[in-house]
Amino acid sequence: MSRILKHRLFWPVVVLVALLLLNLVFTDGFFRIEMKEGHLYGSLIDIFRFGAPLILVATGMTLVIATSGIDLSVGSVVAIAGALACMRISDLSDQNSVAGVLSAVGIALVLSVVLGLWNGFLVAGIGIQPIIATLILMVAGRGLAQLITDGQITTVQSSSYKLIGGGYWLTLPFGIIIVAVVLALTAFLTRRLALGLLIESVGGNAEASRLAGISARGVLIMVYAFCGLCAGIAGLMISSNVSSADGNNAGLWIELDAILAVVIGGTPLSGGRFSLSGTVLGALIIQTLTTTIYSIGVPPETTLLFKALVVTIVCLIQSPAFRAKVFHRRRRPVPASTAPEEKVRVSA
Repeated sequence: MSRILKHRLFWPVVVLVALLLLNLVFTDGFFRIEMKEGHLYGSLIDIFRFGAPLILVATGMTLVIATSGIDLSVGSVVAIAGALACMRISDLSDQNSVAGVLSAVGIALVLSVVLGLWNGFLVAGIGIQPIIATLILMVAGRGLAQLITDGQITTVQSSSYKLIGGGYWLTLPFGIIIVAVVLALTAFLTRRLALGLLIESVGGNAEASRLAGISARGVLIMVYAFCGLCAGIAGLMISSNVSSADGNNAGLWIELDAILAVVIGGTPLSGGRFSLSGTVLGALIIQTLTTTIYSIGVPPETTLLFKALVVTIVCLIQSPAFRAKVFHRRRRPVPASTAPEEKVRVSA
């Protein structure tokens, strides 16, 4: 039992279950999942569907934080990817053209990777602190997204593009399937191959990793590029779900939610290790918390305050030092051995 209590995912699971049960109190049939017209519907499905973009962004953020870095620009990349894709689609003569939509999606994702590479170059190539390097793109990227849309909300009428964030496939929301594929590939590359160990070694001690023959710069650039790709996919999902792109508000503050999800999931900001499963739990906690806020009728003007308060409580509960102080856990003194000492006879 003590091993279960000390597991890093125990408290996130407890908090998630508590939030779900709280929703059950305020919403009848909260756990009910129904099949309508070949699609699965229900509150639990909605939590996964609306939380899919955050899970993607938090997945990329997890690997960045594992290298002892941070990426504050993911929100801007979300806005840029959605803006570019919607602008390309709006210029098509046939917005339902699969080839045209795929072209727009491809261009948006390529630009997202390029922006991630730019962050990696500033951090690994030039040596700028990650928080400063990504803060540059955070500010400039939001302006770039508004330049792409000319400061207007760009709307599209494309059923093909709508599939990414608002469509269904195999009875499930297509966004959930995208997240499952990205998570499976990430877990395979980082846990079944040596890539995860390389990332953790760079985060633990980049100089020692370099001396051991690991290309720390290459790992950093790759991780930031992957983070940009995840943010780009999330941007496509968000914009396609509402069939529009808002360069000013799309992905606003999602970087903070992603960092919170990573921390709640047990990945330390100091780097050196990471937990993908913990990050998914953290993202689901944040999305469930948002659902709970709407369910219990928290006033809109106090939503952010309530959310910050709950997240603070979750982080404190997870802290072993805090729990030790609150519950006055002290190390028990080791009892002295009562066994008689063996006498050693020395023969003359």
